[in-house]
Amino acid sequence: MPSHCLALLPEASPDLQPADDLWSRLRREGVEALDRDALLTQPLAVALMRHNSFATALGHRIARKLADPELDATALAGVVCEAFLQDPAIVAAAAADLLAVQDRDPACPDLLTPFLYFKGYLALQSHRVAHWLWRRERIHLARHLQSRVAEVFAVDIHPAARLGRGIMLDHGTGVVVGETAVIGDDVSLLQGVTLGGTGKERGDRHPKICRGVLIGAGASVLGNIEVGEGAKVGAGSIVLDPVAPYTTVAGVPARPVGRHTSLPGITMDQSLPRPDYSI
Repeated sequence: MPSHCLALLPEASPDLQPADDLWSRLRREGVEALDRDALLTQPLAVALMRHNSFATALGHRIARKLADPELDATALAGVVCEAFLQDPAIVAAAAADLLAVQDRDPACPDLLTPFLYFKGYLALQSHRVAHWLWRRERIHLARHLQSRVAEVFAVDIHPAARLGRGIMLDHGTGVVVGETAVIGDDVSLLQGVTLGGTGKERGDRHPKICRGVLIGAGASVLGNIEVGEGAKVGAGSIVLDPVAPYTTVAGVPARPVGRHTSLPGITMDQSLPRPDYSI
């Protein structure tokens, strides 16, 4: 199925300036955290202060989280940093994702909090590395990372899934994204979202989520269908048909319930129109 969303994911040249600016802010926030609580000296040294760039700090953060007896942190950090070095666009996307979390999540007071603790953010960056490996036919190492992300963060994204930037996985727990799914820029997914297939079909079988979409907690979007730019999917909905741009859908199965002009993936407006009937 042709998808306008595919055009949203070009092989863009990276803009590293946001990552450089973000690194300065992260370091400053780390110093402020140490001033408030000296017990954080060792954790912040390991996660932040001993590194010289956002990329190296993020690479080692991912490695420490996903390491296991089969693949230790040192070896895994080498793989992650190789991906960052060879494809700086991954680092630029990670910076955009971090800024998106701070902008959209009212529970996030700074950049340091999601960088250190938010599993949705860390799972997303781990997927970017797994996808890099998948594209280079390092299939089983990519699957190893996918498996570890599912075990550690409770997020299961197939390494072949294609993701844009400025994405937020709010909470992250229970998010499942299938092999041929596409997620455009500035999308927000809440916990328990499934972008899946409808059965045992093969080939291109997963949803295409366009720019600025918001998908509420526990919603499922199933099949090779497009959710248009700026659409909103209500919590708990099951979407089986394409969703028009700037349209709100809700229900089981989901049906259009309203129209809007904003990008809810950015505004995080989860409100639904009042029904025009009463029971």
